[in-house]
Amino acid sequence: MSQHHVVIGAGPVGRHVAALLAERGDRVTVATRSGRDTGLEAVGHVALDASDADALTRATEGATVLYNCANPGNYTQWEQTWPPLAASLLTAAERTGAVYAITGNLYPYGPVDGPMRPDLPDAATDHKGVLRARLWADALAAHDAGRLRAVEVRASDYVGRGIGENGHITRVLPAALQGKAVSMIGRTDLPHTFTDVLDVARMLVAAAEDPSAHGRTWMVPSNAPRSQQQALTEVLAAAGKPPVTVRRLPAGMLRAMGLVSPMMREIAQMSYQWTAPYVVDDAETRAHFGIEPTPWDEVCRRTAAGV
Repeated sequence: MSQHHVVIGAGPVGRHVAALLAERGDRVTVATRSGRDTGLEAVGHVALDASDADALTRATEGATVLYNCANPGNYTQWEQTWPPLAASLLTAAERTGAVYAITGNLYPYGPVDGPMRPDLPDAATDHKGVLRARLWADALAAHDAGRLRAVEVRASDYVGRGIGENGHITRVLPAALQGKAVSMIGRTDLPHTFTDVLDVARMLVAAAEDPSAHGRTWMVPSNAPRSQQQALTEVLAAAGKPPVTVRRLPAGMLRAMGLVSPMMREIAQMSYQWTAPYVVDDAETRAHFGIEPTPWDEVCRRTAAGV
């Protein structure tokens, strides 16, 4: 029997989630402010301000799952954008009974000493990580109170199709494909987990549909960590291109740029991700769901083709 799913956001995760659900014959509605067409067959689109709880509730009536795939791109606006949006999503899920499936990230953990696991405390030190941790805490409190069913999946930096400027590899890939030298943040020789955006979507759908997975966070299965330079070189190789010179953009330089650029100041606050190993431990997810990451060679090909 076909189910109805509402996907908030038409970025790379939202598009992949919608495609996966539509391919198996479910009814899917993608909601964005503009209502723009994603180009996906058999997917409906609606123009909607998702921070309007009444409008979102009407759109979600009868839905099995409400997927939060929103990704406000401007860090400087997060404190204004996220709280009303998250509150509206919680309200709509509670009113309609839809499972609330959240696309999370690793920001809530803050700087870590060792691999990141779901049982680590949310101990962020910057306001973006604190905010994301609070949004999950609010959803978990509602879940524990029996008001709704919620689950969050967390992933590291995205690779794959459709990432563009929002990915540390894909941001520099167009220039690298032309053989130009590129600059990358922090240390470029440290192990770092990269997550295929398709695997984020696969994991989000699986977690939403597994009642035993609700009420907690899960790591998205990801390939073995690679340095920034190694990951970029392997994506270039998948496109038949040679390595390029990779210059280091030190954290101190980001902080200096942040004196005049609010956005760079926000990015500098996250530089701890690139000054020490930043690795995900997804063993629990693999054991519970039986999901393995997309093979790295395929991820590289998809990333190179998606520019």
